[in-house]
Amino acid sequence: MSPCLSYEASATAQTGGKAWKKRLPNNSTLSPVYSSPASGDPMAQAYWQCYPWLVLLCACAWSYPAPMYLGREDVRNCSTNPPHLPVTAVNTTMRLAALRQQMKTWNLSAYIIPDTDAHMSEYIGKHDKRRDWISGFTGSAGTAVVTMTKAAVWTDSRYWTQAERQMDCNWVLHKEVGISPIVKWILAEVPDGENVGFDPFLFSVDSWEYYDRGLQDSNRHLLSVTTNLVDEAWGSERPPVPSQPIYALPKEFTGGTWQEKVSAVRSSMQHHAKTPTGVLLSALDETAWLFNLRSSDIPYNPFFYSYALLTNSSIRLFVNKSRFSLETLQYLNTNCTLPMCVQLEDYSQIRDSVKAYASGNVKILVGVSYTTYGVYEVIPKEKLVTDTYSPVMLIKAVKNSQEQALMKASHVRDAVAVIQYLVWLEKNVPKGTVDEFSGAEYIDELRRKENFSSGPSFETISASGLNAALAHYSPTKELHRKLSTDEMYLVDSGGQYWDGTTDITRTVHWGTPTAYQKEAYTRVLMGNIDLSRLVFPAATSGRVVEAFARRALWEVGLNYGHGTGHGIGNFLCVHEWPVGFQYNNIAMAKGMFTSIEPGYYQDGEFGIRLEDVALVVEAKTKYPGNYLTFELVSFVPYDRNLIDVRLLSPEQLQYLNRYYQTIRETVGPELQRRQLREEFAWLEQHTEPLSAGAPHTTSLTSLWVASALAILSWSS
Repeated sequence: MSPCLSYEASATAQTGGKAWKKRLPNNSTLSPVYSSPASGDPMAQAYWQCYPWLVLLCACAWSYPAPMYLGREDVRNCSTNPPHLPVTAVNTTMRLAALRQQMKTWNLSAYIIPDTDAHMSEYIGKHDKRRDWISGFTGSAGTAVVTMTKAAVWTDSRYWTQAERQMDCNWVLHKEVGISPIVKWILAEVPDGENVGFDPFLFSVDSWEYYDRGLQDSNRHLLSVTTNLVDEAWGSERPPVPSQPIYALPKEFTGGTWQEKVSAVRSSMQHHAKTPTGVLLSALDETAWLFNLRSSDIPYNPFFYSYALLTNSSIRLFVNKSRFSLETLQYLNTNCTLPMCVQLEDYSQIRDSVKAYASGNVKILVGVSYTTYGVYEVIPKEKLVTDTYSPVMLIKAVKNSQEQALMKASHVRDAVAVIQYLVWLEKNVPKGTVDEFSGAEYIDELRRKENFSSGPSFETISASGLNAALAHYSPTKELHRKLSTDEMYLVDSGGQYWDGTTDITRTVHWGTPTAYQKEAYTRVLMGNIDLSRLVFPAATSGRVVEAFARRALWEVGLNYGHGTGHGIGNFLCVHEWPVGFQYNNIAMAKGMFTSIEPGYYQDGEFGIRLEDVALVVEAKTKYPGNYLTFELVSFVPYDRNLIDVRLLSPEQLQYLNRYYQTIRETVGPELQRRQLREEFAWLEQHTEPLSAGAPHTTSLTSLWVASALAILSWSS
């Protein structure tokens, strides 16, 4: 999907406790947040801790394009009398008054409102969008703090203009990220001896530690309040908790039974150095994967609100029991208490149940990356076993042969939808009838028609011209650009299917690209190829090989400011942690899926990203050894109109032609089976072998002549 996190985002995420999910924009900078490791600033310490990787691998771009601000006359102006507020601004006066009344009841001078849910989810449900409701600001990243007299939001540059459009003058916008500037502001606004409140179920263990450390010696008290005060102020207007059925996946779409998965996790616990007696699962994809259950509580993710406490002799699933059918209850063996029977407990009882279990002679394993302070704080320290990730996270990161086959099958059908979309664009963009938003809607519609579809896996990024230079841009019905044959177009999209999750990015140009655009595109392609064909020792960390995707760009002084790839699940998260190329990802292993997505973004002009999903497989080497490489499972050709073949090495060209032959052999028969003749002709044309020498250019006219001839020959 959209670029996964940049180096700075890694540090921010580490200190902010949301792991990898906080991806910062291309124009983030390293200063002045990271000053000195001796300063005690957790952001600085996170940065300097991993500085060697920054220097050796240059995994982060040092200069980022500035954000493009469209329609600046539509932002608020609080310096005038009366203030100017655009129609998009939300009146929060009554909301803040209601919250401050709750704060007064709890004797709080400040209240922190993060942008997450109780499971550290990347996407959150409507009823969890507390920061959105209290501030009016709906950007996906940002933290709010309310005192008795002031209210402030901290967010990154992707959302500065959006915040100025949506927030009224009750709010101050701070154009900073990380916990350190928030703590500094709290220290300035909250008097000595007073309380700063927070909902412990919305703070990761790491984020609580950083806030606590920042306030420790200040005579301000960080107070855990398990009643969420925004919810109290929100009242009956708060959207209801989802209640759709929770269903079991058909066994043909799972990599094993839930009983087999439970046995694997228990075995992992027994082999753990500290032999925990139980493991607490908090991330929503953990419970979904473990029990082969799915629902639709979270946008773009087939999850349901739940926790699980798995011990050597019991299985407890904390969930709304009323959402299960009788058939699903029988599937989970809920009518018994044996070691392979699932005991259902109410979702709201997780804290009390963990506390009760922790009172015994036990040791509880917790993966701190996804565990909130709300359950962590009730476990005595001597009974805690902490790892970065739970055993479930590590086990599900490696797909077995059945899961691999399912994922590949989903990508073949997904390729059909993407090819249909590209063919549709070639016909309709020259007519001037397609814009970014209608294009995004159409590719989502094509995917929904595919077998086993469960909707998109994230909000489609459909970006033309200068908008493509904004790596996280998505159009809206109100704000979008028309697609043109004179501009580059970038589409980053994916689907959720019962057999897999997909994510692919292609960049195209239907007219005459400039020499600079062609070189930039080709070098991005070279980086994709270089990493995809790389052979490396088993157990190598992604951060060690990530630079191969950048080398062709570095050679001419170009770069990109986002990560190079992320893990991806089987009908789970489109960004599946902990696989990828960041400093805090686990080592690569056979059976993992990751995206490979280098890019380049020219501010105010164009953007390029080429993203494929790849399976980590054993490499065949001349001499015996344990080596790995990547096998692409995305099956859509790149834009020939943008490839300067003269820049490709013989090895790169050979790899590209071999990949094109694989696409023909894999997707071609499916197009023929469906009698998609136009799309088949397009595929044949776009996967013709490339030859060294003059760059390949193809006009729209010649493409359609060739397509027509192919269709005629087929029908004859």
